[in-house]
Amino acid sequence: MLLSEVKRALQTVDSVLFQLDSGAAVPNHFHVTEVGSVIKNFIDCGGTVRTEQFVGFQLWEADDFEHRLAPAKLLKIIADSERILGLQDGEVEVEYQAGTVGKYGLSFDGSRFVLESKTTNCSAQDRCGIPQEKVKRDLRELPVTPTCAPNSGCC
Repeated sequence: MLLSEVKRALQTVDSVLFQLDSGAAVPNHFHVTEVGSVIKNFIDCGGTVRTEQFVGFQLWEADDFEHRLAPAKLLKIIADSERILGLQDGEVEVEYQAGTVGKYGLSFDGSRFVLESKTTNCSAQDRCGIPQEKVKRDLRELPVTPTCAPNSGCC
């Protein structure tokens, strides 16, 4: 989900709610402790230099159980990040600690933001030695070919 889409969604809701894609709710007393631009410069296992850039949100829970983040307040935090940091529109990645710190994609279901699980993958699969998955075929479906006679030189 793009930051611009988050901002549009915030204008349509009365409260900011997050849930994990498993359906478990992020407790309503969460804080957004960071909004910023995250740039990742790296070399993949194939030796290619790569750069990824995204908008980072960090959600955090404290013991202030009455805390609620209003949509207008989150919009102000985003506007401040755009103004002060020069934050540009881009995909949003959310950090949230549920057992350990996890990184999530983001979507909106019309009333709440959904933290979508992310997975790792190899950026250089064509160069890092991962064998291509072989197509499995049923031997009964292969065409029957004439067999070679012994000492005929055909095999």
